[in-house]
Amino acid sequence: LAILTDEDLLENATRTLPQAFLNTPGVLVQQTTTGHGSPYIRGFTGRQNLLLQDGIRLNNSTWRSGPVQYWNTLDVQAIDRLELIKSQGSVLFGSDAIGGTVNTLSKSSGFQKEDGFFSGGATYYRFDTNSESQLSRIEQRFGVGGKWGVILGYSASDIGDISDSALGVMRGTGYSQLSHDVKLEYAFSSSQTLTLAHSYLDQDDISRWHNTINNRGWTQGSSFTTAGTDLARDYDQERSLTYLQFEDTDVNLTWVNRYKTTISFQRTQDSEFRVRESGRSDTRILDIDTFGLSFEAGSGNIVWGTDYYYDQIDSQGFRNSTPHASNRPIADNSSYDSLGFFTNYHGNISQNFTYDAGARFTYIEAQWDGYRPDGATIDQVGGGSWDNLALSLRGQYELDDSWAIFGGASQAFRAPNLDDLTGRQFSLNGLDDNGSPNVDSEKYLTTEIGSRFNNGNFSFELSGYYTFIDDGIVRIENPMGGLTATNSNEGFIFGFEGQAVWNLHSQWRLLAHASWQDGEQKQGGVTDTIRRINPLNSAIDLRWTVPSEQYWISGRVEAATQQDNLSRLAASDTQRIPVGGTPSYVVASLYGGWQVSEALQLNLALENLT
Repeated sequence: LAILTDEDLLENATRTLPQAFLNTPGVLVQQTTTGHGSPYIRGFTGRQNLLLQDGIRLNNSTWRSGPVQYWNTLDVQAIDRLELIKSQGSVLFGSDAIGGTVNTLSKSSGFQKEDGFFSGGATYYRFDTNSESQLSRIEQRFGVGGKWGVILGYSASDIGDISDSALGVMRGTGYSQLSHDVKLEYAFSSSQTLTLAHSYLDQDDISRWHNTINNRGWTQGSSFTTAGTDLARDYDQERSLTYLQFEDTDVNLTWVNRYKTTISFQRTQDSEFRVRESGRSDTRILDIDTFGLSFEAGSGNIVWGTDYYYDQIDSQGFRNSTPHASNRPIADNSSYDSLGFFTNYHGNISQNFTYDAGARFTYIEAQWDGYRPDGATIDQVGGGSWDNLALSLRGQYELDDSWAIFGGASQAFRAPNLDDLTGRQFSLNGLDDNGSPNVDSEKYLTTEIGSRFNNGNFSFELSGYYTFIDDGIVRIENPMGGLTATNSNEGFIFGFEGQAVWNLHSQWRLLAHASWQDGEQKQGGVTDTIRRINPLNSAIDLRWTVPSEQYWISGRVEAATQQDNLSRLAASDTQRIPVGGTPSYVVASLYGGWQVSEALQLNLALENLT
């Protein structure tokens, strides 16, 4: 489990949610554009990682494959804390929790810690010199201590075009973003709390820059990328979440001494506008309504619960502004139901040996009416259902007060979503990426073993993992052109990661981490490298803090080896991935902070000095 607080996000100059994990072992962050971004957690990305907001599932059934843009629809300035669970979380969270699960916890009024009537606020402003970007947020909180509280927030961002020493100003890399959020918390008693929350974010004109003519290609030594060809390729994203949550932490029942229940509604609109080199325009629009209901209870060392999510989707496609059924991003008038039941037990065999055992059963059903594959003249109706039982067993043995070893095995799965089944997206260098109604669920088994040490002044953790992949959904080239979804035979990903923190002195702290991974997947008897495997990479951070803690400064160096271990499809994506692979790099940066007064904090980041 890795935890990042709002203070960590501020000190690391985090602008978007994916960027929060840039200094996390075992996580690689890809940002195809400044407005998109997707973390690779232990070799998996996009819809093979699960994103939660206040425990509510954000992954929906329309998420496309590969590094996706949806993680950037959360305002990082409205987040109080991030919790990252690496590897399988399917027992607790269901489908998609394969590489990792991230729960983002939004800011609270903090009324429980206040006395009497209280009020307060905060403002945030950030300026980036390279792109001349401006980000700002204002928030206000008020209420009555111990009884109720409200927090209101509004954020606005104007992201400018990036400037590069080789390419000059990268026209079209900027975008605009607006968001707001409100949360009302009311205490019926010291143990019973009702929360009503709403958040909204809108992003406009995010260019898939590498595909467009603004990308002239670049060369560095023997590595080079090819120029983009599209005249335009822009995304708009709009997402809102409203939920009502009731929690009681003191219940006197045999099987329940605490519980939490949540009702949620999400509305999402994703749209893409593309103008090809020929001048033909394609527009694809998705409207998704998601209803959610969850219940989680516990008694002693047992946690159990159930959750249900329902997606209702409207899909539109246009060619040269005329409705075109084959251009729909997924089947129109489609739905997707997911129902799960789970339990987890935390026990101990001895004082030094603890373990966790869990299980989850999930049932998923998909239906669609307006599916128009290539060559069809009328819409096709279809559907399917899938179920899965996932098990997990993990343990930890404490050798002494400082040393511990840990390990375990966890199953996970991902049922095919509507994009796998009926999708039609643009992929790689603008190729058509088509779903297939015949694909089946992906299944995974991850084993892990590691050790951790902590004596107060020095701590480290080293772990290795191996993930078996069965029926992974991959894209293959089809004779008609483009790509089609299919299940692969088998595959694996394995890797190592380690991190260490050394408090050299009361004022000096040294942090270092490194990770490496590899993997293969078989399809039709042909073995290929897993796409976008993380190269050997590492970072070291030395921080000095004045005794009064009024100000601090840290120097960070990040490095990675050349990544030329590419899959066949990745090697063909030359507008984004350099021919011959991504070159090695070393990046040095400086960060500092100054607590000017109790109310004013200034932070400065000088990034990419090398």
